[in-house]
Amino acid sequence: MHKSIDLPILYFGTPVVLISTLNEDGSTNVAPSSSIWWLGKSCMIGLDGSSKTTENLKRTKQCVLNLPSADCVDAVDRLANTTGTKRIPLHKKTWGYRYVKNKIAEAGLSTVASNKVKPPRVVECQVQLEASVEKIHRFCDKSLVPMFAFELEVIQSHVEESILMGDKLQYVNPDHWHPLIMSFRKFYTTHDYIHPSRLESAVSVEKYRVKEFTGLGGRLLRNSFRLLYRRHFKLDR
Repeated sequence: MHKSIDLPILYFGTPVVLISTLNEDGSTNVAPSSSIWWLGKSCMIGLDGSSKTTENLKRTKQCVLNLPSADCVDAVDRLANTTGTKRIPLHKKTWGYRYVKNKIAEAGLSTVASNKVKPPRVVECQVQLEASVEKIHRFCDKSLVPMFAFELEVIQSHVEESILMGDKLQYVNPDHWHPLIMSFRKFYTTHDYIHPSRLESAVSVEKYRVKEFTGLGGRLLRNSFRLLYRRHFKLDR
C-alpha cells in the first residue's frame, strides 16, 4: 500500500560526479554533485547558485565531469561540507561548511590536462567527460537559495581501459563499471551499500526541505532573501 508523504529531498539514487572547473586565478576547483541526468551526448546538472562551481561555469562555460567509482568514496566524502567560496553563504554556514582553497589536495586526488577544455581531469576517476555549457536555466523558484540548471554538451570522453568491453573499446562494460551512487545521503554502488555520507551526520535532512512561503508576506520574504543572495554572489543570470 502506498502512503502519501511530503519528502524533504528527492535523492532516489543518482551517480556522483566530481565537477572540475577553473577559478579566476587559474587554480582548479572540484566539487561533488549528484543532481545530474543524461540524454544523448548531453546532460543537465543542478547547482546551488552560491557555489564556486556555479560561478566558474558561468564565467568560463567549461568543466570536466569526473565520475568516481566506488573505490573513490573516501576521497569524495572528504569534499562534503566544503566550499571553494571564501564568503560562505548563511545556509552553508548553518550546515557546517568550511572554505577550502585547494580541494584537490583536500581529497587526496590528482589531475591531468584535458584535451578540449581548460579545466583538468581527475586522474583517479575511471570516467572523465570534458564538457561545455550550452544553456543556463533558473531552477526551483520556490527555494530561498537561488538554484541553476546547466545544460552541458560532452565534447570528449575518457574511459579507463579496464572497464571497457574487450575488443569493443567504444563500449563500457557495466559488469566492470561500479559508479559511486548517492541515495538519500548514503553512498551505494551498483552492487552494495558502502557507508553514509558526511552530509547525513552534519545536518538534519529537514534542513534541505524547500519551504513554501505563501501569501503576500511569504512572497516578500522569499523575494527579499533571493535578492540578497543574487547581490551577494552577483547572480545576474
